[in-house]
Amino acid sequence: MKVHEYQAKEIMAQYGIPVPRGGVASTPDEARRVAESLGGRAVVKAQVHAGGRGKAGGIKLVASPEEAEAAAADLLGSTLFTYQTGPEGAPVDRVLVEEIADLQAELYLAVLVDGGAKCVSLIASPAGGVEIEEVAANAPEKILRAAVDPVIGLQPFQARKLAYGMGLKPELIRPASQLMVDLYRLFQEYDCTLAEINPLAVTVDGRIIALDAKLNLDDDASFRHKEFDQIRDVAQEDAMEAQASDYNIAYVHLDGDVGCLVNGAGLAMATMDIVKYAGGDPANFLDVGGGADEDKVERAFGIILEDPGVKRVLINVFGGILRCDVLARGVVASCRKRGANPTLVVRMLGTNAEDGRQILRESGLNVVFADTLKEAAAMLQVAP
Repeated sequence: MKVHEYQAKEIMAQYGIPVPRGGVASTPDEARRVAESLGGRAVVKAQVHAGGRGKAGGIKLVASPEEAEAAAADLLGSTLFTYQTGPEGAPVDRVLVEEIADLQAELYLAVLVDGGAKCVSLIASPAGGVEIEEVAANAPEKILRAAVDPVIGLQPFQARKLAYGMGLKPELIRPASQLMVDLYRLFQEYDCTLAEINPLAVTVDGRIIALDAKLNLDDDASFRHKEFDQIRDVAQEDAMEAQASDYNIAYVHLDGDVGCLVNGAGLAMATMDIVKYAGGDPANFLDVGGGADEDKVERAFGIILEDPGVKRVLINVFGGILRCDVLARGVVASCRKRGANPTLVVRMLGTNAEDGRQILRESGLNVVFADTLKEAAAMLQVAP
């Protein structure tokens, strides 16, 4: 789960991480009043769950409260298009109005789940303020890493080594090291998958401050964090993914035209592979789960049917805890509820598989059956 920049900064401030003075506004008048409290000069930043806001016109420097009000009026209620939002863009419902800091240097700092190192790592760089992917591609020697032992946590010497590697002056080593320790503690206690500050700025008066902030929170840890519900912004999420989340369905919306209904995450990944092998593109990842009942299957299949990009659907199920007849009844109920009759390629094995196939045969739906993934791939190639 992503959170807005202003929310990430509020959380960071609770952990002692310095952030700029400012406030969030949902109306132009509120933006003007925040700018007044800052002395007039400010930066107005659109709050969306995407990077690249500056290049897309989502960040505006203003010299007076009146300019802040005008900038907010221009941004609020608009749709911002960045390289991360995709063609649909992201709605702007809030802006963050902050003080303008006079900068001496822009650095990069992040704590993340590092798949390559198979642990949590701190990533730092003296080249901040730009996409870290650009730095990694053009100047990989500027990427600094520290792998964290999960038993003993981040050690002070690791933080100091990164601080020196970022080129900080001696008097800033201690505050920078403490900031890293605080960021790692936040990462742990909030069950983050990413805690990023880009840029981490050094001001001309010798302060270290988080000019931008990004937190990605692990959805699977939400049972430990009731506050996640309070800071979630559904308007920034894909509508179908948000709906699936409410139903406790593992679903990721993709750009293809072949819908996939599968039970089991590994089988779902294999199913997406077979769709690509067949020359198609999956429209989604969907794991309905082993313990799904007929109602959950109906809702899950309904999400696939509501995707206008889906031309045909591959159902790949190995019945175990989820019986094939239960899944078949859920699929039929979903189609009848929505008046839909898509082309279905069905591979159904396991518990009550023949019962499930019989239910689908008698449903009047446009169904073809396959015994293997190879057969399913061939049928996808010829399906209309």
